[in-house]
Amino acid sequence: MKRDIIKINEEKCSGCGACMIGCPEGALQVIDGKARLVSDLFCDGLGACIGDCPEDAIEIESREAEPYDEKKVMENVVKGGTNVIKAHLKHLKEHGQTQYLNEAIEFLKDNDIEVPDYEEETPLACGCPGSMEQNIEHTREESRKEAQIYAAELKNWPVQLQLLNPDAPYFKNADLLIAADCAPFAYANFHQRFLKNKVLIILCPKLDKVIDQYVDKLAEIFEKQDIKSISIVHMEVPCCSGIEVLVRRALEKAEKNIMVKDYTISIGGEII
Repeated sequence: MKRDIIKINEEKCSGCGACMIGCPEGALQVIDGKARLVSDLFCDGLGACIGDCPEDAIEIESREAEPYDEKKVMENVVKGGTNVIKAHLKHLKEHGQTQYLNEAIEFLKDNDIEVPDYEEETPLACGCPGSMEQNIEHTREESRKEAQIYAAELKNWPVQLQLLNPDAPYFKNADLLIAADCAPFAYANFHQRFLKNKVLIILCPKLDKVIDQYVDKLAEIFEKQDIKSISIVHMEVPCCSGIEVLVRRALEKAEKNIMVKDYTISIGGEII
């Protein structure tokens, strides 16, 4: 069927991920350094993401696309918890989508999920689904009893990107591990699984306000040192995928082609 749906101008898109904040439906992801529409089914064509794009890279077009499916959207939305559900319902109400709103509420009731008060003025923390409060409960009691204490594998200091010296000798011929600040806390076996025999760099692509400087510093490391490989470890929340974007920009600036492995950690502490 032909309907309104978003279109992303890849030449303008910087891969910042800001558009995902305005899309609680989950239709957008940053992949290979660019925002992508991952499913026609999830995009309602109302364009809430347009106002969040600083590069003016998103517009609405009318084209052949799969019909928007509110049930499929809700199956995706509920995974994000109460605040994401609330954002989606509020989005539908503000755009006058009464039919979709009723379908969404019906889905929640059919699945015994409480319908939040979406008319409250309670935005997502920091405007980001990844900042949503969660109480994480683990059930791996047996594995905890058998847990062993391992030696730390950290081989360089400092580790925060702002503090690192691109000329540091430990970078020569190094295998780099570039990790989000939160990842080592979420993944219990971080040292043995990811850090062993690697030089560590940590940063937060959302809260650190020096992203352009980070690109420049990483590019300088890539240019000056014979980096053998790069591993990226980040959380599953949308803003965290900005690390891959940052690394790709730095490689492009340094005109280097270095193997990159990308690992995603769930909030529950598993490798996705």
